[in-house]
Amino acid sequence: MADKLLDASQPFDVPLLDATVAAFYGTGSADERAAAERILRQLQEHPDTWTHVVAILQNSQNLNTKFFALQVLEGVIKYRWNALPLEQQEGIKNYISDLIVQLSSNGVSFRRERLYVNKLNVILVQVLKHEWPARWPAFISDLVSAAKSSETLCENCMSILKLLSEEVFDFSRGEMTQSKIKELKNHLFSEFKLIHELCLYVLSMAQHPELIKATLATLHAFLSWIPLGYIFETPLLDTILKLFPVVAYRNLALKCLTEVAGLSFGEMYDSQFVKLYTAFVVPLQLVLPPCTHIPEAYSTGSNEDQAFIQNLALFFTSFFKAHISVLESTPANQAALLMGLEYLIGISYVDDTEVFKVCLDYWNSLVCDLFQSECNRENPAAAAMGLQVPMVGGMVDGIGAQFSHRKQIYVYPLSQLRLLMISRMAKPEEVLIVEDENGNIVRETMKDNDVLVQYKIMRETLIYLSHLDHEDTEHQMLTKLNKQLSGEEWSWNTLNTLCWAIGSISGSMVEDQENRFLVTVIRDLLNLCEITKGKDNKAVIASNIMYVVGQYPRFLRAHWKFLKTVVNKLFEFMHETHPGVQDMACDTFLKIVQKCRRKFVILQVGETEPFVCELLKGLPTTIVDLENHQIHSFYEAVGFMIQAEADPHRRDEYLQKLMELPNQRWAEIIGQARQSVDYLKDQEVIRSILNILQTNTSVTSSLGQSSLSQISLIYLDMLNVYRMYSELISSSIAEGVPFTSRTSYVKLLRSVKRETLKLIETFVDKSEDEELIARQFVPAMMDPILGDYARNVPDARESEVLSLFATIINKLKGTMMEDVPRIFEAVFACTLEMITKNFEDYPEHRLKFFSLLRAIANHCFHALFALSSQQLKLVMDSIIWAIRHTERNVAETGLNLLLEMLTNFQISQFCNQFHQSYFITIEQEIFAALTDTFHKPGFKLHVLILQHLFCLVDSGALTQSLWDVGTLGPAAYPNNMVFVHDYTIKLLTSSFPNIKASEVTAFVNGLFETRNDVANFKNHVRDFLIQSKEFSAQDNKELYAEEAAAQRELERQRMLSIPGLIAPSELHDEMIDT
Repeated sequence: MADKLLDASQPFDVPLLDATVAAFYGTGSADERAAAERILRQLQEHPDTWTHVVAILQNSQNLNTKFFALQVLEGVIKYRWNALPLEQQEGIKNYISDLIVQLSSNGVSFRRERLYVNKLNVILVQVLKHEWPARWPAFISDLVSAAKSSETLCENCMSILKLLSEEVFDFSRGEMTQSKIKELKNHLFSEFKLIHELCLYVLSMAQHPELIKATLATLHAFLSWIPLGYIFETPLLDTILKLFPVVAYRNLALKCLTEVAGLSFGEMYDSQFVKLYTAFVVPLQLVLPPCTHIPEAYSTGSNEDQAFIQNLALFFTSFFKAHISVLESTPANQAALLMGLEYLIGISYVDDTEVFKVCLDYWNSLVCDLFQSECNRENPAAAAMGLQVPMVGGMVDGIGAQFSHRKQIYVYPLSQLRLLMISRMAKPEEVLIVEDENGNIVRETMKDNDVLVQYKIMRETLIYLSHLDHEDTEHQMLTKLNKQLSGEEWSWNTLNTLCWAIGSISGSMVEDQENRFLVTVIRDLLNLCEITKGKDNKAVIASNIMYVVGQYPRFLRAHWKFLKTVVNKLFEFMHETHPGVQDMACDTFLKIVQKCRRKFVILQVGETEPFVCELLKGLPTTIVDLENHQIHSFYEAVGFMIQAEADPHRRDEYLQKLMELPNQRWAEIIGQARQSVDYLKDQEVIRSILNILQTNTSVTSSLGQSSLSQISLIYLDMLNVYRMYSELISSSIAEGVPFTSRTSYVKLLRSVKRETLKLIETFVDKSEDEELIARQFVPAMMDPILGDYARNVPDARESEVLSLFATIINKLKGTMMEDVPRIFEAVFACTLEMITKNFEDYPEHRLKFFSLLRAIANHCFHALFALSSQQLKLVMDSIIWAIRHTERNVAETGLNLLLEMLTNFQISQFCNQFHQSYFITIEQEIFAALTDTFHKPGFKLHVLILQHLFCLVDSGALTQSLWDVGTLGPAAYPNNMVFVHDYTIKLLTSSFPNIKASEVTAFVNGLFETRNDVANFKNHVRDFLIQSKEFSAQDNKELYAEEAAAQRELERQRMLSIPGLIAPSELHDEMIDT
């Protein structure tokens, strides 16, 4: 029945559409809803449905049907407006305007149909983006005139103005071209006088609360961009300040004041900003007296009260960020400033993440600014050159140096701020032990990214606070620690936040002070662990000790006795079975060894042998309670120790001793297997083999080339086990029992194969002797690994084979040239068949396959010339397929590979041949991916490939025609540039019927004009994507990803320049164990 709606030969049946929409939203059967959804989707996609919109809006009895009609209309306005005849454009424009006026002139209908009117407003603004100002120049003046005719119409006009402002100033990036945004902004500026007069008139004269609220909301949207004269040279601010104490308008008025507070235009209006601030603080003390306990007021307050406290935080932070220097200038202003900071400290204790984020963001910028001004005062010459100079020596904490006048103002607030940061410190990533909702101490199961981001900002803030006054920082931390020891403030949370804060300031103190501070901290924490009873309590203290010591490698390197005590304490914790403690002990041990490795292999004063000898003797006892994954981490750490030993002979001795247990078990297994191969089929034996291989991988990852003697010992037997398990897997799968590849037994066998491949890949990657790899390791693995991959059924092929050979080629480079045909034959066709059936199966193989292809193209490019044309076509088809892939990593690898191949082919003797075959295909595919919103992350590479193609056509590298000479003749085009120009216009015109031919031509001309300037070329392409409307109403930040990455690198360089901002445990320092 509903299918009748799709029949264009019959009159459109609005009641039937109502029934279909009701069925879609109703509670009928799933089949009914699915049928209704199908009809509605087809209607929405039909190019002529919009012509029935007026009939639907006039005759429908169902609000959802009207929304459906408006959605269809919105799509036409957004994507096809310029293709509509002029009279249809005028018809839509007039109908929507008249309907809005009709519904909002009457107070009753306006309130009843509010949602419907709001949607109509959105449609009108979409029309305005096309029509105003060029074809609707009087829109603003007409709107302001209409607003004066009734209060409800005026209220709706305010909503339209607010929407227009947001579209132009807030949501325009990625929605409109740069020139269109500029045009609309200029016209809003020029016509703002009318809007300003209307707003002032309403706020002064209106009695209707809803109208005043709508006007304040509209002003809030406008205040960020209107000329400052309208704010400070008219009664506007005074009018808003008068509304602030009124409960109904308080939050909206405060939002408007916040918008003004954040504005900054030089010193011209400084006195006006001070006047605004002081005028605001007076009524604020009546609304929220300074003695109020703000966190309590927040927790017991209404939604409006809570919103007020959050808005208040936004006001203070916005004002201080823009104008704090003006408030610092006189004693009277300083008093008002300190009162504001007092309010903000109080708000910072509110138990609400969003409120705290607002405050934290400001505290971070304040202390960074104070730190920088102190640095500049100390070293004006460097500051003049724009360099960031860390504070040094005595000046760091004011010892031997006068506090600067500016720093003196903030002594008390900064001390309060230190206490706040210590009390509310967020949990660092390294801490694995948390309190669950039942108050039990458990192992953390999932990382909370919000908490990690918060920790990073709090850590940075505390580092600056520490630099500004180390004495106060140290005093506050040690006072709180004493209260833990005395039991006065003992609680898990208080100890946690304190220790996280102590760990976070690592690297910010000069060494002597850090040593003095840490000796006290570690001693007190170890004492606390001894005197405190209860398993949960001890687990919390243990996690804090481990976190703190892991953050101070410099201290541990300088104090062997402390280092030894700490490591032995970690060994104790390795026997503690409380959830998370052993994991954290192993992680901390690994972290400390990486930073202090040499200390364990040299003979320390007062010792009879290096610590590593003592460790290896007691190793079986130390690891007896650890699980396998923890043992692997332990072995990796000891590998780092052994790697620090300079004497190769002693290094081999240590390695042999370390691997004694796994090697004994390996020899036993291989011995039994020689007597009966079935022994290897036992599940426990398979698990033992897997564990031994994982242990070897861990040691190899840290020991690198020095693990050669160990790898050589097991290598050939390991390959034999690999071959046997592979045959077992294949025969199990070949028997045809469904889901065989997913049984636990086959999964276990495959784990051994994967770990074997991972071990070899790790050794190859870490190896420094390329000749040894090529001579001793690669030939032996060719058949057991490569031949086995080719022989196997698809479900039994390990993707790690592809990444192993990619690593080998990246390591050995051109040495592998002769082996490429064999690798190609073994893996190429069979892998391609697996991964090109769809975009879902064998996800691991996809990325690794293209990484292998990329390694071949980079290091053995000439091997591609030996391929037949069919094989090269396979390669190109696979790259095209990768570019189409919706999995970001696969598409990106494919694009990088294509760009590298294009560059290599351009300078080869096969340049003409290759581009005649593939130029057009590549251009088509890149444009298809570029204009498909699923492939936004590839934007940077799409642009580079297009730029390469457009530069290539007149570079002189191509000496033959790109067009089909056989069909068109050699004289069809004067040169390749003209051909590519014409072809691109035809391609885009057929792909984007909604864009005028003249606009497509202008775009293609622009591509050729900007092809030698990548920044302009990129902007040109970006504007076209937005113009194509495919990218409208989308999150377009991926189009600006490159600029964001450059910004992140600048930030890292800034952080490196300030001691402590990047934790010492994260630095790849050259001073390891010096």
